[in-house]
Amino acid sequence: MRGTALAAALGAAAVLGIQGMAGGAELTAAPGGEGAAKAYSADAKETGPVEGELHKLALQPRGAGEAVLSRQETQPFGLLGVSWTDPAAEVKGTIEARARDAKTGAWSKWIALDPVKPGMDGVRPGAHGSTEPVWVGASNGAEVRISGGGALPAGLELNLVDPGGSAASAQQGGRKNAARNSASARTGALNAAPAASAATTVDPGPASTAPQPAVVSRAAWGADESLNNEGPLYQTSGKLKAVFVHHTADTQPYDCSQSAAIVRGIHVYHVKTNGWRDLGYNFLVDKCGTIFEGRQGGIDQAVVGAHTYGWNTDTEGIAVLGDYNAGGASAAAQDAISRIAAYKLGQYDVDMNGTTTLTAGATQANFFGTQFEIGKQYQFKTVSGHRDGFNTECPGNQLYAQLGALRASGPAAQLKVGTVNGVPVQPGVDATSDGVLTVGWSTSTASDRIGSFEVLVDGASAATVSGTARTATSIVTSGTHQVQVKANAVNGKTSTSLPVKVVSEVTPAKFTPVTPKRLMDTRAGLGVPQGKVGAGGVVTLPVAGTNGVPAAGVTAVVLNVTATNPTEPSYVSVFPSGTTRTSASNLNFTPGQTIPNLVVVPVVDGKVSFFNNQGSVDLIADITGYFTSAGDGATHTNIGPKRLMDTRAGLGVPQGKVGAGGVVTLPVAGTNGIPATGVTAVVLNVTATNPTEPSYVSVFPSGTTRTSASNLNFTPGLTIPNLVVVPVVDGKVSFFNNQGSVDLIADITGYFTSAGDGASHTNIGPKRLMDTRAGLGVPQGKVGAGGVVTLQVAGTNGIPATGVTAVVLNVTATNPTEPSFVSVFPSGTTRTSASNLNFTPGQTIPNLVVVPVVDGKVSFFNNQGTVDLIADITGYFSK
Repeated sequence: MRGTALAAALGAAAVLGIQGMAGGAELTAAPGGEGAAKAYSADAKETGPVEGELHKLALQPRGAGEAVLSRQETQPFGLLGVSWTDPAAEVKGTIEARARDAKTGAWSKWIALDPVKPGMDGVRPGAHGSTEPVWVGASNGAEVRISGGGALPAGLELNLVDPGGSAASAQQGGRKNAARNSASARTGALNAAPAASAATTVDPGPASTAPQPAVVSRAAWGADESLNNEGPLYQTSGKLKAVFVHHTADTQPYDCSQSAAIVRGIHVYHVKTNGWRDLGYNFLVDKCGTIFEGRQGGIDQAVVGAHTYGWNTDTEGIAVLGDYNAGGASAAAQDAISRIAAYKLGQYDVDMNGTTTLTAGATQANFFGTQFEIGKQYQFKTVSGHRDGFNTECPGNQLYAQLGALRASGPAAQLKVGTVNGVPVQPGVDATSDGVLTVGWSTSTASDRIGSFEVLVDGASAATVSGTARTATSIVTSGTHQVQVKANAVNGKTSTSLPVKVVSEVTPAKFTPVTPKRLMDTRAGLGVPQGKVGAGGVVTLPVAGTNGVPAAGVTAVVLNVTATNPTEPSYVSVFPSGTTRTSASNLNFTPGQTIPNLVVVPVVDGKVSFFNNQGSVDLIADITGYFTSAGDGATHTNIGPKRLMDTRAGLGVPQGKVGAGGVVTLPVAGTNGIPATGVTAVVLNVTATNPTEPSYVSVFPSGTTRTSASNLNFTPGLTIPNLVVVPVVDGKVSFFNNQGSVDLIADITGYFTSAGDGASHTNIGPKRLMDTRAGLGVPQGKVGAGGVVTLQVAGTNGIPATGVTAVVLNVTATNPTEPSFVSVFPSGTTRTSASNLNFTPGQTIPNLVVVPVVDGKVSFFNNQGTVDLIADITGYFSK
């Protein structure tokens, strides 16, 4: 550490006892080195403390302020420094040393050793004056000269530290440890050498907005805890306001496998030579980016170090191994400094790119000539160099120049949730929600440094927005949730706000059917501006307060959405306006197709949005009903899936295809277990097959005038299913075919009744529960011919563990290899002949499914070939 002085904590700090190793991933294997392993390289077989050795050689005074240690052979060592008896005494001349390489026999250049400021670790009995230690690598010879000063202090000695790890040291240490272990075995006593074995614990440190990086613990780098019998000191304020960056200024290049030995050497020197309580730095970083725990007390604690004279209060020190006057620190080292600084400062809501006020613990001047007076306050950057507080070159000219960029290299800082649903967050007060969750947050980091934000609900991402956003809205289920905001910086680093407790109470909703009615048609400008929806485009449709839908209390609407005239393969997502769109898609199509799909979409701000991914497309939306938490409505009862109609077999209606302009009417009330009265709507999976011409089918309440709404669109050769929620007026449901002839099939999955004894609806999502491509929810891999995958739904993703009678899923089949169909059915039951999706190779087909829940799970059957399946939940029914 040429040109550097380690500093001590000034002022009283209570000794809280020795703490066990807290937090951090221990790296038990040595980091990758550069080239072949050298002396003092980490040995994978080493376990426990590595006992270093300190050898002292007296210097010979020559008068006239000079002293020497003649060139001579020594015990093996890797680190050296000079000490003297009185810590207050000064050496006014130059102190230089050099070492002989143990392998080559070559002597190094003369190395200038700078004296350490006295009182570095407080006033300590038995403390010595000393120079800074310097790593010279594996050496076995030394020479020292002191000249140019006045009277020299007494007791001048050269201190040589063997940190362990060399062949000789390993043998010697092995014998000592073996003897110690043998004695323990004979007495049956614990090895009490590590003082931490009798440690008193402290509470865990505060959570940080930045993740804790991997840190090599003291145990992992072989700290000899028998050197530390006083316990750690903690900041009396209980917090940190800044970090100081240092370099160790070692003159000898090192291999990263030697880093632990260098840290051990500094530890031994600081304790045995300087007389300090422990290693001075809080953390050390090597050129490969490995972070080492320094002074004991806990990685997550505000530990008082001895690193920056006069400024150890409310700060910690991070030292980089090496000399950075001529060259800068490696990218890996800079990243490590950034990560540990962000973690430590993030524990105390400090921006590493900000400033803070520190109180001077000594009267002195820094490297730039700034004068400090003890007891007065001064402003510092929260990541400062050693030279900012003390008259030293440390952390080297080049590393100091890198600090500006390093300060801006961390994740988003001072990230915190400020409001929930417009109400400021108060400490100790739970935020509340009725199912809609609007989160507001703040950060001190500029938006151009942030790629995106995520709202996390119970650790899972519920909404993702841009780096310029400061609010996002999503939907939560009833219960108590932990809500956080995660910032994803452009540089790839992340930070996460502290959690806010949100108690959500969602009123289950009942269903009100309406005669199918067209609300939106981009071809005619109905409901939204006229014109196709372009690539990445969104159109938003008002639904609450229009067309008989109440202005308040509507939690979701049931829409049959049709995509027509697409110019490119694309998909459409329908999502609640005012919330962040998820990855869920509702319609997938290719040019020339007209594709409908039923959508149950939550309503947050009274509107519903439609997003198109690529090309341009016309969109049509027909409403068939809505859910409301206010007023009367119908509850849902599962039935089936059960086949009610098949024109191929004459089931439910006369046998024979439905011709052009033809209508068939199916009795539903009072049949197949459906009540004769009180039924307001039925949920049918309707399939069109064997069509002879391009056409569409409309399903509408018998006894009413059919509107222009369509439920299925198809061309010859296709088999197309779609879910339909159709009102029941006179106990029957009618099916109209526009052109050609077609066979129609209808499978019931449930009905809505005004009797009130059924299940109510609760919004959730849209949220992805299953994706066979990624192994989400089920094992990764396509579903094969005759294969079944089963998805747990109850008790997961905010869905209650009990009381759930059915789930509403948007199921998508993609990457099919053969013409096939998929059936979705309640796990624990026998699958019927009903199909929910029909497809051919190359198609991606979605369909809405309302599937009963019997044993908490839902099963998916594929008939032929292989196919990937995706399931997004939009809500569930429960009693």
